[in-house]
Amino acid sequence: MATEHIQSPMPGVFYTRPDPDEEPFVTEGEEVTEGDVLGLVGVMKNFHDITAPADGTVAEFRAENEQEVDAGDDLLVLETS
Repeated sequence: MATEHIQSPMPGVFYTRPDPDEEPFVTEGEEVTEGDVLGLVGVMKNFHDITAPADGTVAEFRAENEQEVDAGDDLLVLETS
């Protein structure tokens, strides 16, 4: 099994849910398909979808919901086969 570190493409705020009152996009241990939205990075009301680059399982989050991140920071780890 391979491990893929999903990184922020830009500085901003990492969001694990689409809205504060909604469920997270994904949780640790959840299986995802290539292209699934895993989270968002927002800056100045513009949001960039963070998507799964391959099928796999979310191993762990490296960033918390609403955490400020820089470009290249690890957001989560995805285990792929």
